[in-house]
Amino acid sequence: MELIAAALLGLGIWLGQAPAPEKITERIILLPSADGTRSAIIVHGLKGDRLMDVPYASLEVTPSGTFTDASLSETAVRNRYASLLDAQAPRPRSFLLYFVTGSDNKLTAESQQTLTGLQDFLQSRPAPEVTLIGHTDRSGSAAINDALSLKRAQAVRDLIRQSGMSTDNVPVYGRGSREPIASGAQEGLNRRVEIHVR
Repeated sequence: MELIAAALLGLGIWLGQAPAPEKITERIILLPSADGTRSAIIVHGLKGDRLMDVPYASLEVTPSGTFTDASLSETAVRNRYASLLDAQAPRPRSFLLYFVTGSDNKLTAESQQTLTGLQDFLQSRPAPEVTLIGHTDRSGSAAINDALSLKRAQAVRDLIRQSGMSTDNVPVYGRGSREPIASGAQEGLNRRVEIHVR
């Protein structure tokens, strides 16, 4: 059977008929980053690799590994893939809340404003997944800092609960002073809780 198919294909080429083009098995479209900046990926195929680094670049891949480049407009991508784009999960977002020195529940004035924005953001998400990670500066022993960082994360969980969101499944972690982001005069930046929302 394969021999007959090969013979017919050869006869078609001999008669001037080109073989049917391979079907496309994959189409890859590079979307811009959330902030609109350029992003890039490398697509690995059977016949080599291809860099995609222009927003809305499109690459079609056949079963044999052949690449075909194309470029689509944002409008074309929106029109053709609207249902897929609309079904995407919201992009993750992170917040930082800072604490007064030695306090396990008193936010800085600036962080009070951030907390309001966080609470509004959480209300806008249908089912947010939240993770809280507490930190401390380097004053105090490791045991004290571990306990303090955990209490800070728990305090933020309580503040989120007060805004009306269930926090039954919100994990809290205390990392103590093990993950500093600042030193010296900026040590206060280490007295923080990271809030990661997906």
